[in-house]
Amino acid sequence: MPSAEATWNGAVLAVTDKFETVEGNVYFPPSSVNMQYMKPSSTHTTCGWKGVASYYTVEVDGKQNKDSAWFYPSPLPAASNIKDHVAFWKGVSVQKKT
Repeated sequence: MPSAEATWNGAVLAVTDKFETVEGNVYFPPSSVNMQYMKPSSTHTTCGWKGVASYYTVEVDGKQNKDSAWFYPSPLPAASNIKDHVAFWKGVSVQKKT
């Protein structure tokens, strides 16, 4: 069974064997994310078919990676499968394993 793992600055941010892939990004279910590393951000962006995204700043050992995680708390119907799932970018390593 395939699995996925997100890491940054030596910390495992998320790991799961159940994830969604949308537009090349791995979306981790909320229960698989280590929320101790997620700090809420005031940043929001809008996608025409997914809706409004909210962001987290990832913080590990006092180092911050601003807005490097995002999620859709109230996605549009076409993206309902990724509601509250978290995706990463900006140097966060996301690896899929088979």
